[in-house]
Amino acid sequence: MLRLRTRQLALLSLLDTERNLGRAATGLNISQPAASKLLQQAEDAFGVPLFQRHARGMTPTPYGEVMVRYARRMLTDFDYMHEEIIALHSGLQGALRIGTVPGAIPQLLAPMLVDYKHRHPRVAVSILVDTSDMMIRQLARGEVDLVLGRLTTGHGDGDYSSAPLLNEALVVVARASHPLAGQGSISFDDLISMEWILQPPGAPQRVRFEAALHEAGVDMHLNITETASTIATTAMLEMSDMLAVMPASLAEHYGRLGVIRVLPVDLPIRLQPIHLITRQNQTLSPAATQFVAAMHKHAQIIDKAPT
Repeated sequence: MLRLRTRQLALLSLLDTERNLGRAATGLNISQPAASKLLQQAEDAFGVPLFQRHARGMTPTPYGEVMVRYARRMLTDFDYMHEEIIALHSGLQGALRIGTVPGAIPQLLAPMLVDYKHRHPRVAVSILVDTSDMMIRQLARGEVDLVLGRLTTGHGDGDYSSAPLLNEALVVVARASHPLAGQGSISFDDLISMEWILQPPGAPQRVRFEAALHEAGVDMHLNITETASTIATTAMLEMSDMLAVMPASLAEHYGRLGVIRVLPVDLPIRLQPIHLITRQNQTLSPAATQFVAAMHKHAQIIDKAPT
């Protein structure tokens, strides 16, 4: 990779996205012949074809797929380096990019980050919120420094370091004045005809919920609206009789605000623990290192707290 220039790395990334040399050249604001020359130089440098030319465009070869993956990681690192230099120049001390699932925010991220920012006010922190599978993909691309989320199937154990932080259950929630809210107990049969808000397929919550229904022998073809947004979920719950499932800590948070309440449904689902996840081959910045240490201490306090 030392033989490649930044412009060539950017071209490889754009070619994989556009699958067309002309559009990739336009994206780099260079001519198509210049883009073709950059690609040829990259292929000559490694002695392997990186893209196959077709009548309708271009596709990466197996060599090209490897090059694209590392090119994107290097470009992201360049951007991050630039951000840190700007941060240092402006008097801040580094930048920290955190990826998190919504369920990690109330008990883990929010209280710990308040203390962290108090201790390290010159660290620029950015937070991205999504499902665990999406966050781990961003971690793999180097777009976040660490993830607070759940390990997903096929995440590649050898590629990541992880430590469990929080165990909790999945609960069924509805608006505070939902018709089912006053019942003493609710069975799955009571839920068959209800509208549901669930996370997208592949998200750990969705997988565990569907597995629980299957294990209970419930053959349900639910009326589902899919979203990974907690704001969208709670907003729709407030103005309808829809139901949703979410981690108990998140339900408790919104319950205290009077937005939703937990329904007395026998839903014996223990979610996978929320982990602090980093890349195995990643050297953490000082800001990230301090955050990881502080988060582990905070998680130990939560674990010892009475419930």
